[in-house]
Amino acid sequence: MRPKFAKLLYLMIFSGLVLWACSAVAEPSLTAAKAWQALNAGQITLIDIRTPEEWQETGVARGAVRIDLHHPEGAEGFVGAVLQAVNGDRHAPLALICRTGNRSGHIQQFLQSVGFTRVYDVSEGMAGSRAGPGWLKRRLPVDR
Repeated sequence: MRPKFAKLLYLMIFSGLVLWACSAVAEPSLTAAKAWQALNAGQITLIDIRTPEEWQETGVARGAVRIDLHHPEGAEGFVGAVLQAVNGDRHAPLALICRTGNRSGHIQQFLQSVGFTRVYDVSEGMAGSRAGPGWLKRRLPVDR
């Protein structure tokens, strides 16, 4: 298979899986403040799924693992990176954060659909949303 075609195929499969997973009900969620408390207590792995450009623009929640949602190896690469972040344990508690909670909610459902059992959505995200003011407005620590 040609490399460009393979990348396109991975992207199509990943997009399809995300859309399929979105038909499920995502739960549970955490506020940014609760996510920070759980992260500090060693109770979760926080994963920032935004793009490198977004990380550079606002910084990253202190202690978060950076895994770009648009992984160069598609869905398989993204799942592999998440597994690496939780030491291969699909039952380890992890929380996802993005800009406003939209992407993290979709990816929460996707990860649940592929066997992750304790996935939390930081539904207010970094910038805030209807769910709350967000990591930045709450003045929670960020690494630049």
